Parts: sequence; C-alpha cells; structure tokens
Amino acid sequence: MNPGKLGVWYFFDGLPAAKAAEAAQRIERIGYSTLWIPETVGKHPFVTASWLLANTKTLNLATGIANIYHREPGVTLAGQMALAEQSGGRFLLGLGVSHKPLVEGVRGLKYAAPVPTMRAYLEKMAASPYQGAQPAEKPQTVIAALGPKMLELAAMKANGAHPYFSPPEHTAMARKVMGKGPLLCVEQKVVLCEDAATARKLARPVASIYLGLPNYRNNWLRSGFTEDDLGNGGSDKFIDATFAWGNVDRIKARIQEHFDAGADHICIQPVNPNGTFGDLHWEALEAIIR
Repeated sequence: MNPGKLGVWYFFDGLPAAKAAEAAQRIERIGYSTLWIPETVGKHPFVTASWLLANTKTLNLATGIANIYHREPGVTLAGQMALAEQSGGRFLLGLGVSHKPLVEGVRGLKYAAPVPTMRAYLEKMAASPYQGAQPAEKPQTVIAALGPKMLELAAMKANGAHPYFSPPEHTAMARKVMGKGPLLCVEQKVVLCEDAATARKLARPVASIYLGLPNYRNNWLRSGFTEDDLGNGGSDKFIDATFAWGNVDRIKARIQEHFDAGADHICIQPVNPNGTFGDLHWEALEAIIR
C-alpha cells in the first residue's frame, strides 16, 4: 500500500459515525491519500478504520497509533489482515508503545522498556497463525519511533516509522538511521494563521497535551531543547520548530523541508483557529493540497 505524499492526521473520537464518514469522504474528495486515526481512550481504531474504509473508495486508513498494550499480538495481526483484505489493501497498521501515564495510570497495565517490548510484540505478530481470507498483498506495518534504537527497529522488524510531533531535523536523523527504503511517515501540526502571537497562542494548548509525556519530552531534550523550552506550553522556539504556522506558502515550505529531509509521507494535523476541537479546519486542508 502506497500512503501517497500527503495525508491527514486527526482525532475522530468526538464525531458520530455518520459525520466521521462524511469527513473521510471529503478528505478523499479534496485529494489526500491517507487518513490517520489515533487510539487513546476513545473509539476502537480498527472499528473506526473498518467503518471509514467501507464509506470511502480510494482513501487509505492508517492507525497513528494503535497501542500494543491494548491487544494481544495475534489479535492485532487478525485485525490488520482482515482490514487489508476487506478494503483491497487500503489499510496501514501503525503501532506504538504509548506512554506510561496512559498504560499504567489509565489502563492499570504494566509498562515495560519500549524497544524490547516492541521488538517482542512484532516477533509474536509475525509468528501468530491467521486462517482468514488473505489480502492480495501482505499489509505493511509502521511503528511510532522517535529515538535511534526504535528507528533501527522500525527499519529491521517493520516497514518503517511514524514519527509524531517532530521537526524536519528529526526527519533527517530518522532517515539517516533507517537508511533508504523503509517508509518514513511524519506527522506535522499546522496553524493557518499569519500573526505570530495568535498562532503560538493557538498552538500551546495542543502542545500542552504532549509536553508531560516522557517519550516525547525525552525526544525533544535529545534534539537540543531545554527544560525551559518545554515549560508553560512551550517556548516560542519550541512552538516555531514543531508547528508549521503562517500563510499557506510558509506551511508548504515546512512540509517540503520534511520531504527534503527524507520523509516519504507527511500527515497534516490542522489546528482549528476557531478553537473548536473535533472540527477539522477545512480551509487549511484545502489550501495545502492545492
């Protein structure tokens, strides 16, 4: 499955099924190749993917990401194979280890060392039996990878990586670590707003969701940001590096930086300047795809 050049990454948890299908159809109609959906404490990602695949014709669906702690490897394999077969190969499985506060604090499970845990999970998936109808082609798997060791694993045991909330400099590092060949599907948050103060104000509540999560925080510190940069919703330096804001040309330039750094696919997560969470900013999506 080719994810194409541009996709959309967004939370569909708050949308009723009919509205979600309409949104997916509109994303397909305006020309995006892949829709990425996350998993936190909302809708089941495989159920949502199945519904949206059934209500679209060419749009790919990807999980960004399905939490490996939420299901046994063989169950994940069965879901992946079934979705790939019933959609004609339009499903891309993105897996991740999530974060300790969610796994232990919310789910009451035991969080373990990320890289060996993901390696063992992928190996168990590969060894699991599956006797259902087979898809025409073996479906692909990408893993949420930020640090060098997880990126190496993405190249060795999966079909590539899905870095989230990272600047083009990280994309260049990821491509260097993985080498040529493995998929590099990068998420990029965008704010279609030309006023710096307003754009940063819109970005900070979104950034705050992630600033306390250790896996992201460690990656940003590795990348050269300081603890001061990661406080109070993020410094201007941090916001400007991780969000693409400004007019559409400036946003497109940031997207091109990721491609120049080695990305195969960019999935865009638009921040709605109207402050309505759960409502896609269609103006941004339509301007970027032109």
